[in-house]
Amino acid sequence: MENISKVRIGIVAVSRDCFPASLAVGRREALVRAYQQAYDANEIYECPICIIESETDMLKALDDINAHGCNALCVYLGNFGPEISETMLAKYFDGPKMFCAAAEESQSDLIDGRGDAYCGMLNASYNLALRSVKAYIPDYPVGDAAECAQMIHEFLPVARAVISLHELKLISFGPRPMNFLACNAPIRKLYDLGVEVEENSELDLFEAYHKHDGDKRIAEVAEDMKKELGDGAGNNAGMLPKLAQYEITLLDWIEEHKGSRKNAVIAGKCWPAFQTQFHFVPCYVNSRLAGRGIPVSCEVDIYGALSEYIGTCISEDAVTLLDINNSVPKDMYQESISGKFPYKQTDTFMGFHCGNTCSTRICHPHLNFQRIMSRTLPREYTDGTLEGDIQPGDITFYRLQSTSDNILRAYVAEGEVLPVATKSFGSIGVFAIPEMGRFYRHVLIEKNFPHHGAVMFGHYGKTLYRVLQYLGVENEEIGFNQPAGMRYPGENPFA
Repeated sequence: MENISKVRIGIVAVSRDCFPASLAVGRREALVRAYQQAYDANEIYECPICIIESETDMLKALDDINAHGCNALCVYLGNFGPEISETMLAKYFDGPKMFCAAAEESQSDLIDGRGDAYCGMLNASYNLALRSVKAYIPDYPVGDAAECAQMIHEFLPVARAVISLHELKLISFGPRPMNFLACNAPIRKLYDLGVEVEENSELDLFEAYHKHDGDKRIAEVAEDMKKELGDGAGNNAGMLPKLAQYEITLLDWIEEHKGSRKNAVIAGKCWPAFQTQFHFVPCYVNSRLAGRGIPVSCEVDIYGALSEYIGTCISEDAVTLLDINNSVPKDMYQESISGKFPYKQTDTFMGFHCGNTCSTRICHPHLNFQRIMSRTLPREYTDGTLEGDIQPGDITFYRLQSTSDNILRAYVAEGEVLPVATKSFGSIGVFAIPEMGRFYRHVLIEKNFPHHGAVMFGHYGKTLYRVLQYLGVENEEIGFNQPAGMRYPGENPFA
């Protein structure tokens, strides 16, 4: 997957001067061995400098991990640890950081071999707060070598998302379409997250597209599209050169405009004037770029593009953006869901968009026209959607949004796409999320979220929740689908 920053975590062991430094060093070496045996050794770097009660040692360790290309940090309490210098290291290190601590190994070695890191973690957390340092602390941050290795591995996607956002440029084309105020949100919070923003006119995009008229690469890209679609190209194969020209236009724009940033996503305009001027819809191109790790949101949804990108960084897989679109008809529920799956009808809904979902996540993907737009426009202007039912399987439905009051809010819900034929059009699936009805009312509606939600293909709620916390979203502003019996603050207790 391209367009995502690579992470290398520097592991620095710390030791308090009244404890044997050899204890922290030996435990660090065991931790590194455990990580190398279970995961990719290139993801970590073992700093040979053990921090004791010394700011000088701290500076040496900082220089060492920076010199070895580390952009994330794990402070490992091999014993009690020096609360001042270890948290100074976290403060001075420019990148995401985590803390974890060594558990005691054996009852037979609780005199000279006792490390007291269980206690040291408390002091570390207190000092992090004193210094206003944000750090990732695992759910239970004390463990043996294998357990701490797993903690570091679980930190990896969190670090990857944070670093990638700090190296991201979000490129938009045009204002939101009329009557789409829900997709219009303050961009101040994007800068707070470390994201750079470039806003352009759709006229800029139109000009750039025509500058690619006759581009020598068009035939090659069109052939790649034809190969991807196979029989799904159908009678629309003749329009592939136009879509290929548009794809080249977007990719060239990204390369020419990334500037100081390594990564980029796009919030694109796709109606109403797009079809009448370009004479196609961009959905299929959007789906292809999403498959490469370059989300392109619909309807200039800037926070939709941001949400998609965060999910891409976490899952290292294609993510899609869908409307939380329509209810499942009662007869479909009775025929295909009731008694076969453990869901009430209100747990189900259909997620839909015109055709932006990656072909690898669609059953029998095929190129088609956009039916809604074709009701008011010539059909040939609306060709370019990628249609098909979304593949069944686990999903995480989520969104990060700055609302009109300039507060970051988010929601996370795990569920699944059911193996139920939608009997409809577009990129669409029958979704099931436990207690969706209550979640829909007391989070999505009550917290003023827009109709677009991002979808990761798999259950990533635990990691995503941690990413949102690290990005500074307050715990009370992260909604989730609460189980039955767990009342939402605004839920009527007499209902």
